[in-house]
Amino acid sequence: MKQIQGSFIKGYVRIVVSGNLPELFFQECTTKGITVWNIKKEGKNSCSGNVKLSDLSKVKLLRRGKNYKISFKQRRGYPFLLSRFLRKKEFVLSFIMSILLILFMSNIIWKVEVTGDLPIEIEEKIAKQLDEYGIHPGAWIFTIDSPGIIQQKLTNDIPELLWVGVRQKGTTFQLEGVEKIVVKEEEVDGPRDLVATKKGVIKSMYVSRGLPKVEINDYVRPGQILVSGTLNQIEAKPDEDESNDEKEIKQIVVPAEGEIIATTWYEMDVTVPLKQNYELLTGNQEKKYYFGINDFKVPVWGFRSPEYEAVHYDSTETPLRFLKWDLPFKIIETTLSEKKLHELERSKEEAIQAGIKQAKEELQLQLGPKAKVVSEKVLHETVENGKVKLELYMTVEENIAKAQPITQGD
Repeated sequence: MKQIQGSFIKGYVRIVVSGNLPELFFQECTTKGITVWNIKKEGKNSCSGNVKLSDLSKVKLLRRGKNYKISFKQRRGYPFLLSRFLRKKEFVLSFIMSILLILFMSNIIWKVEVTGDLPIEIEEKIAKQLDEYGIHPGAWIFTIDSPGIIQQKLTNDIPELLWVGVRQKGTTFQLEGVEKIVVKEEEVDGPRDLVATKKGVIKSMYVSRGLPKVEINDYVRPGQILVSGTLNQIEAKPDEDESNDEKEIKQIVVPAEGEIIATTWYEMDVTVPLKQNYELLTGNQEKKYYFGINDFKVPVWGFRSPEYEAVHYDSTETPLRFLKWDLPFKIIETTLSEKKLHELERSKEEAIQAGIKQAKEELQLQLGPKAKVVSEKVLHETVENGKVKLELYMTVEENIAKAQPITQGD
């Protein structure tokens, strides 16, 4: 039985041997190592049996010089089915065109969905940006950037988006966005004082409402009242004697408003390397395309390698789809960009200046655009393992006032 396993896959034929004692011919086939099975007596001088398609040439060679006639009764197996299929050219052409059409339609975007609790205005902006990126129903999937690149582009082009997730599900492009909620500093309604948020020396004051409690060049501490919302109102005391000049002092509370600029101080630690290596892309690039099957890929476009000293490789893989299934085939687009390797060497003084600049930028980012860094001083500097470590003392001018409500009993 093992000898005839897989015979349908490789193909076999049923032959009829006619002549004197045809059983002897099948016996001789077995002796020569030719597999024969299901032998039956067809007539007085004829027998039939199954022979593998691969052994048919051996059977013909064995019949030479013998008084036997061989005819074919049946042909079974995949090779004969395939042969019959290929003979029908119209059907074969229709089948191939149908498969290609299904592949083509399976790799086109049919729907773009935007989900998430987003306002209509932001959804319209997303739809407009996606259309500019070439993402719309009917777009060819291979011409679209990867989901990671699309996410980055959307968050950069639409500042109202805090986060956006992009996913391709079959022929549908799904996007889920989260709106960026700008947290504004809570404004204190009603009567309030202005108090200091940090220690400093008053540099300038602009008070539009309220009673100033400090003066320029005063040193203040956190929580100290700078501008009071409690005012004294003087009213004349009613009296029958008109010659009496007694007056009544009445306190009223108002929302204090103003801007108190003070000189503040910060200590910062910065580390700057004396040597630094970095890569810079020149803008020259070439693209190559591959047809991939699992981990194996075959180049289909761009066979020559660019004559770059250093190359940065960036590959994007787009799998081929058939209806809802991902096929093991993929189109690989590889971008070869020319890059230059640079080595920057700094002196100690240059590293100190770079560290001061870095500290200023970090502090400005922390305090906001209205703050002003007026001076800096290097408290301590050391050079260790090719790095300059700095301890800096920064002087800043900034608004230190914040609103504090006036509660009953103040």
